[in-house]
Amino acid sequence: MRDLLPYLKLYKKHWFGLSLGMLLALLTLFASIGLLTLSGWFLSAAAVAGLTIARETFNYMLPGAFVRGFAMGRTAGRWGERVVSHNATFKLLTDLRIFFFSKLAPLIPGRVSNLRDADILNRLVADISAMDHVYLRLVTPMVVGSAGIIGLTALLSWFDAKLGLILGAILITLLLLWPIVFYKLGKRNGAELTSNKATLRVATLDWLQGYSELTLFGAEERYRNAIFDVQQRLLTNQRFNAHFAGIAQALLILANGWTIALMLWLAADGVGGQSPNPMIALVVFATMASVEILMPIAGAFQHLGQTITSARRLNDIILSTPDVQFPSQSTEHESSYSIEYKDVSFQYPDGNTNALSEVNLFIPAGQKIAILGQTGSGKSTLLQLLNRYWDVQKGHIQIAGQPITKWSESQLRQAITVVSQRVDILNGTLKDNLLMASPHATDQDLHQALSKVGLSKLIDEQGLESWLGDGGRQLSGGEKRRIGIARALLHNGPILLLDEPTEGLDKQTERQIMQLFEQHFENKTVVFITHRLVELSKMDAICLIEQGRIVEYGSHVDLLANKRRYFELNQTLN
Repeated sequence: MRDLLPYLKLYKKHWFGLSLGMLLALLTLFASIGLLTLSGWFLSAAAVAGLTIARETFNYMLPGAFVRGFAMGRTAGRWGERVVSHNATFKLLTDLRIFFFSKLAPLIPGRVSNLRDADILNRLVADISAMDHVYLRLVTPMVVGSAGIIGLTALLSWFDAKLGLILGAILITLLLLWPIVFYKLGKRNGAELTSNKATLRVATLDWLQGYSELTLFGAEERYRNAIFDVQQRLLTNQRFNAHFAGIAQALLILANGWTIALMLWLAADGVGGQSPNPMIALVVFATMASVEILMPIAGAFQHLGQTITSARRLNDIILSTPDVQFPSQSTEHESSYSIEYKDVSFQYPDGNTNALSEVNLFIPAGQKIAILGQTGSGKSTLLQLLNRYWDVQKGHIQIAGQPITKWSESQLRQAITVVSQRVDILNGTLKDNLLMASPHATDQDLHQALSKVGLSKLIDEQGLESWLGDGGRQLSGGEKRRIGIARALLHNGPILLLDEPTEGLDKQTERQIMQLFEQHFENKTVVFITHRLVELSKMDAICLIEQGRIVEYGSHVDLLANKRRYFELNQTLN
């Protein structure tokens, strides 16, 4: 239960809606008990009156009016309770998803680097959705059930203290024992159900994303069968839950039946010291109504194992401490945005060797430097450290004369513009995808940025509201890269990081994009990552890196004159 505490604390924000839902549920319960109890007495009393002279004086109208009132109150209360409680719960889950994502984002890539995308998605969707059980199926039934037992006990005690206390003792015993028994019995299956649900999502997403490759290599059937296997396990868990719920309700009805028989036997000689009269029916029907108090409780604790398992999976994220932590306050820095790596060494958490080893590199403000090297040499790691994607393990990095660890996150993000070979396009409009870079940009600013990168045709066709599709499937590779450049123009940070932005493009598109960058280079500190010898003569300096170490540094002309590694690469590729 301790795992649920972080989520119970979130209830404070929606206390009014949640409390109102409980109140309406309690009033609905009292209306149900009153309807059945009064109906039992009324029918018995009317039957007795019909057989005696009392039929001329018996008041049929007042009890009948109360019966109708309880019936209408029960219907209205049930509807109102559903509307209010579900509305509050949905708002709570919305806040919980935002809260979870705010905790998840700083952990990427460090703490969650070993988690699959589908597993993270399952936590964000299915595990958070399971938290509605805490309020709807756990807190509300227990609070309403406890209050209902107290109210029913008080009602019967008004007429006969002995009968009221006996029924109250039985109901309290069931209230305490029933949840414990069914939680223990359903705990293991609930945990397996949550785990299998996550596994099914991961297996299905793997199959969908890799369908073409799996088919080509003859592995599609094996992955499809893995989905069927985990699906069968999940169905078994759900079948167990359904059977378990039926058994719990059947046993509760059986217990209620035994309780009715006991109360009928105890009340047979009369209620409250009186001779046998219609009050016996009131006691029996009140006992019959008590099943409505306890029925939701067995189901609540049957799902508790599943809910706690989901809470633990969420707590793995929520209670984790980010590897990279930013200061809350911004720091003063120079107006010129220089970059300096001092004795920087870094090793990835799952790596065996250093990705960077004792790197010393100074990039003056306004200078353009190309970092050249083969795949895996450590080029992209330099940019990731500059963005504080990771923190260095040895040495330090400075921007504008200040250690990067003193920059607040917003300050650092405003100073740096990143253009990579992979441009992420969201499933939204063209305008939505551009406003990510500059939320306050006007439509005119967006038009100008698109015109500069040669995408005016997108505006001419459908305008800024044109839908780009999931991952930008409506666009070509070159158009996606140009949207990435348009974002860079809109963001317009003083530091520009280019991580192989022309990789995979044809020569003509590559030249066009490099020309766009060259126009945007003015007065910016530029770091251009590449493993291709493209437009390097226009750079102020070139840094050649191999196996995480800088092996050559200088201008294009000087490095060619030295006739070392850079010269050999030029001879090989030209």
